[in-house]
Amino acid sequence: MTALAAETFPAGPMADGRDRDYWEALRAGRFVVQRCGSCDAWLPGCRVLCPHCHGFDLSWEPVAAKGRVFTWCRTHHPYMSELADLHPYVSLVVELPGAGGVRVLGMLDPDSEPVRIGDPVSGVIAVPPNSAWPVMRWTRETAGAEGDR
Repeated sequence: MTALAAETFPAGPMADGRDRDYWEALRAGRFVVQRCGSCDAWLPGCRVLCPHCHGFDLSWEPVAAKGRVFTWCRTHHPYMSELADLHPYVSLVVELPGAGGVRVLGMLDPDSEPVRIGDPVSGVIAVPPNSAWPVMRWTRETAGAEGDR
């Protein structure tokens, strides 16, 4: 076994556990996004307070893992040794209409290329072989899908 194969894929909760509910939801087969209970704003990433109303009533709510490519970038260099076997790979930002248009970062499934800004994508929960935690992979929707060009 190479040193690379023995490394753990960088997925899972932060050390402080603030985003643990997100990762546990993925394990349960659900995609969740943080939302403020005070002003109903959808929030990108993991927050401790709402940037809109400064409230602390935040929760993780299930949303459809469907959206559109807001932007993307193909990476040819493994900036993390754990991703060396995956390059080149496409990182993308997905805009989620089901969550008020909030944007999330992710990786495109390599079988979904090519991708363009505005393309419809769907999320698929997958467990990398060297990871204890599942991750969300985005897949370009096939021809004939609404909005496909």
